[in-house]
Amino acid sequence: MVHLFGSASNPETSALPLPEVVVELGQLFVDAGHELSLVGGPVRDLFLGRVSPDLDFTTDADPDATIAVIRKWCDNFWEIGRAFGTIGLRKGEHTIEITTYRAEAYDPDSRKPVVAFGKSLEDDLFRRDFTMNAMALRLPSLELVDPYGGVKDLHAGVVRTPGEPSASFSDDPLRMMRAARFASQLNVTVADEVAAAMTDMAERIEIISAERVRDELTKLINGKDPRTGIDLLVETGLAEYVLPEVSALKLEIDEHHRHKDVYQHSLTVLSQACELETDDDGAVPAPDFVLRFAALMHDVGKPATRRFEPSGAVSFRHHEVVGAKLVAKRMKKLRFDNDTIKAVARLVELHMRFYGYGEAGWTDSAVRRYVNDAGPLLERLHRLTRSDVTTRNRRKAERLAFAYDDLEQRIADLQEQEQMDAVRPDLDGQQIMALLGIKPGPVVGRAYKFLLEERLENGPQDAEVAERKLRAWWAEQPEAAADSTKPLDATDAASTKGLS
Repeated sequence: MVHLFGSASNPETSALPLPEVVVELGQLFVDAGHELSLVGGPVRDLFLGRVSPDLDFTTDADPDATIAVIRKWCDNFWEIGRAFGTIGLRKGEHTIEITTYRAEAYDPDSRKPVVAFGKSLEDDLFRRDFTMNAMALRLPSLELVDPYGGVKDLHAGVVRTPGEPSASFSDDPLRMMRAARFASQLNVTVADEVAAAMTDMAERIEIISAERVRDELTKLINGKDPRTGIDLLVETGLAEYVLPEVSALKLEIDEHHRHKDVYQHSLTVLSQACELETDDDGAVPAPDFVLRFAALMHDVGKPATRRFEPSGAVSFRHHEVVGAKLVAKRMKKLRFDNDTIKAVARLVELHMRFYGYGEAGWTDSAVRRYVNDAGPLLERLHRLTRSDVTTRNRRKAERLAFAYDDLEQRIADLQEQEQMDAVRPDLDGQQIMALLGIKPGPVVGRAYKFLLEERLENGPQDAEVAERKLRAWWAEQPEAAADSTKPLDATDAASTKGLS
């Protein structure tokens, strides 16, 4: 491990670790007559006192020359990014990308960059997104190259662009999302001129693919302070194109103060959910995108369901159901995977369920249904529900917390008694078919559902009791009357022998 020591531009920096392969690779390029510099995020992270998981380099060598230098040195390499001047490689435990100096511009109407190779390190740094990422270490000398004041901005906690923000965002509109992501991840603010350009050019984000926007949004939500990042998206108007449902919450501010500010409430729930993520048993380790995004989006159904009652009160009936549909629709547009979409939408749909838990508590069957409906999302639902309490009324907050403590204890007690995490009917599908003498099909599913309802309502039952109830249910089904006129075939008769 090589250690980089403080310099005049950063005198307080103590010894910082740098993998040996960095200097070793730099020497290989110099010996071959080329330049090589560590660049971007890895350099920024050195000044933040951490080692970046990625190692990105830039060079004056073209891709063919790069391959000639690294071919015998690396464990393996790949050329997937060759069109953009990038060669990837692996050396030991390190994954490395080496990119030829670039001068890059975007067609105003295209999502894809037009790539031209540059001639100098300084020009390459100028085309990067922000000054804190426009720093490099020349190798193998470890000379810091910081022509645009990246170290100064990093220590000031300010996001700036090397050139005019409008030019940078015109080249790659996704950089506007990245500015908000940095605000979340690094606890930094965005310079006034950067925020102004984001506001003026927000519409440009529409030319970026949904997948790239999704990836930046996910990183923002999973940052240290997602509230700040989301607020920046809303204030600059970017959210109107990326998360219009969240922007709509801000329009829900009621000038007559008949209900709380839904937008600020949602941001508070998001922050509180982050604080509740990691517990002793690691049930919801941080960062958890599903919990965080559900917290942000849990009330997006309110604008569509707001009603002013004759009494003067404001209601949002079934906003959780409407919200779940809106969340699923938005996430599909952003190309999230189906499992993530279903999980977030389900949490939004269930987030009000607890409020039926009165001072008298729930019946055992109601508790079972709560657990069954939440399924593998139960631990997240616990945290979302607790995060949703933002009232300033201390007594009300304490009463709700006590009620949820009671519900969680009831769940724990029933789980211990009944193994509720694996709730199943008292008879399985094979037993149902054998007992009723039926073949696989929709009727088996209905019978299974009936027995599951019995299990949730009454808890575990003996097989004899379950069989008796199933027979009684079957006697009322139209298929039973139809089947009673048909003789069983040999296979069916054999499968039911001894079980009738």
